[in-house]
Amino acid sequence: MFGRLPMYQKQGQSAFKPKLTNTILLAEHLQNPENNFKSIHVAGTNGKGSTSHMMASVLQEAGYKVGLYTSPHLKDFRERIKIDGKEISEEFVVNFIAENKPFFETHELSFFEMTVGMAFQYFSEEKVDIAIVEVGLGGRFDSTNIITPEISVITNIGFDHTDFLGDTLGKIAWEKGGIIKPNVPVVISEYHEETFPVFQKIAIEKQASMSLASKLELNYKSDLLGDYQVNNIKAVVATLKELKGFKVSEENIINGLQNTVKNTGLMGRWQQLGEHPTIICDTAHNKEGLSIVMKQLSKQDFIRLHMVLGFVKDKKLEDIVPILPKNALYYFCSPNISRGLNAEILKEKAKENGLIGAVFSSVSEALEAARNAANEDDFIYVGGSTFVVAEVV
Repeated sequence: MFGRLPMYQKQGQSAFKPKLTNTILLAEHLQNPENNFKSIHVAGTNGKGSTSHMMASVLQEAGYKVGLYTSPHLKDFRERIKIDGKEISEEFVVNFIAENKPFFETHELSFFEMTVGMAFQYFSEEKVDIAIVEVGLGGRFDSTNIITPEISVITNIGFDHTDFLGDTLGKIAWEKGGIIKPNVPVVISEYHEETFPVFQKIAIEKQASMSLASKLELNYKSDLLGDYQVNNIKAVVATLKELKGFKVSEENIINGLQNTVKNTGLMGRWQQLGEHPTIICDTAHNKEGLSIVMKQLSKQDFIRLHMVLGFVKDKKLEDIVPILPKNALYYFCSPNISRGLNAEILKEKAKENGLIGAVFSSVSEALEAARNAANEDDFIYVGGSTFVVAEVV
């Protein structure tokens, strides 16, 4: 499955197909399973994964059978497709591929197109009450965009995948706003002067009611650590307020937010891997996401900061490196995938910006070196890429 089909996670741009033709063909081949369950569709540059998991957790607490489709995975492909926090069975994955392999090969489906079909088939057969469906990339041409959800949600918008989505926030917002459907309410997580008018225009054209989550005054807490979760929590609550036909109590919201990791198995969001020294990993991987995480990092108490960092090749280092802390020891590495950025290149770019560190041949070696160099009052941060985090959780 991984070897035969292109996958953006490993290949990058060559795996991306800016059209829905194949997904629609696959859905028809599977007898349109996406029509057999209710859904909430979540897009955005940063925050869509956390928002999707918190939403699923709250609805689970309310007693519903909840499907959850997210990407990418960290350890196991099956993390992408869950019901009530339990991963899709190996048997279902194997049988789905075996039964549909001739169709996949004839139509040259991408890895993501095939995976979306698998998820929708699984949710249909298992008769979920509702599925939280996270967009993979963009929105308008994302394979998930064949659903007609109960509500659409758009989280933070930032510069990522600009080679596909456009080089301005307005263009990116237009692509993400492609998930807005006629007469389907849309919740916008945050206000931004460049993006909000774009969503407003699309919503008016589609006669979709629109609400802004950041207006809410809330005091909820989540077990997903980091101050940056505040906006994601607001998006969850605003969406649940709009959701018709589902009973969700105040207690469900409180418990769902506080039990997200337990209920859904989410990893890699300001996740603590150790103490004395404190070791935190986070999957933030673009300028906007890392800016938020670096702000969180600046609030921590420590004697010395150790940064274990690696990136993939398509990241704009000239935008990212300047926001990284100067007063830290750096351990540069490359995630073990073909898209991994050479750690020597990262070291040179960092050096230009006054960041000093050494290169290591693997993520695990870099982390081990940081552990050995750190005292118990120090802080070790591991990140830069989802794939770096995948090697340590």
